[in-house]
Amino acid sequence: MRVIISILLVGAAIGAAVFGMLGLQGSLMRKPPFELFPDMDRQAKLRPQAPFHFFTNGITSQLPPFGTVARSQPIETANGAVYRFEDSPVNTGRITDTTNFVETNPLIVDAALLARGRERFDIYCAPCHGRTGDGNGITKKIGGMLAVANLHDKRIVEMTDGEIFNTVTYGKGLMGAAGPLVPTEDRWAVIAYLRALQISWLGTTNDLTAVSPATLK
Repeated sequence: MRVIISILLVGAAIGAAVFGMLGLQGSLMRKPPFELFPDMDRQAKLRPQAPFHFFTNGITSQLPPFGTVARSQPIETANGAVYRFEDSPVNTGRITDTTNFVETNPLIVDAALLARGRERFDIYCAPCHGRTGDGNGITKKIGGMLAVANLHDKRIVEMTDGEIFNTVTYGKGLMGAAGPLVPTEDRWAVIAYLRALQISWLGTTNDLTAVSPATLK
């Protein structure tokens, strides 16, 4: 008897669940359902450019008060200032409206950017890749992490700056994403410094200008 009752209860529960999911699907209910949290469905908010008597000009949308400080500063690039919310190669590493990576660093590469890149590289990259980028960082020497890329490998040297930016931002394999940790301009600074490292390893005197060899010791 108890077995029969148990079977009936299980069947009733299954039937109720199926009816709850499919029974009234697509039906029109003239009686509105009970709203446990009505403020989540009916929020007290203002529509853009809608009439609103609170402000003197009678609309909801207002210009920022005089002296308002912007919540973010633009990034200075070779083509002008870019804000962090814009769909720009500076923020994505890709050519706008395409999936293609940009070839070269969009920031102005100068001594200050390289110095910043070296500082950030030594903090975020050197522990694994080594301070020279050869893949022999402290995590490999002591931590036993064997799968660390040598940043002077042909594969990485031939990568576009945009692709390296994408890898640094989102991570790859065992490498974690640096996007949430390192600001956009610092990631580009690291890439600029990485290119300088690669030139110091793989460059030849043929890459120098006619004046440069005379200054070398």
